[in-house]
Amino acid sequence: MVEPVYYTVDSINGDYAYMTSDDGVENQVAMFLLPEGTDIGSRLLWENFEWTLIE
Repeated sequence: MVEPVYYTVDSINGDYAYMTSDDGVENQVAMFLLPEGTDIGSRLLWENFEWTLIE
């Protein structure tokens, strides 16, 4: 079982969102994998290999 990880989107450059987890780990994810409505400042949850838009 993978632990849930919370991220905040720091920037979006073309087709990629750059985000930082609450633990300070940086990540880059293709926008097509993220929920509709994801934007700079969005809070995302990565859990069970699925992204959820929190706010």
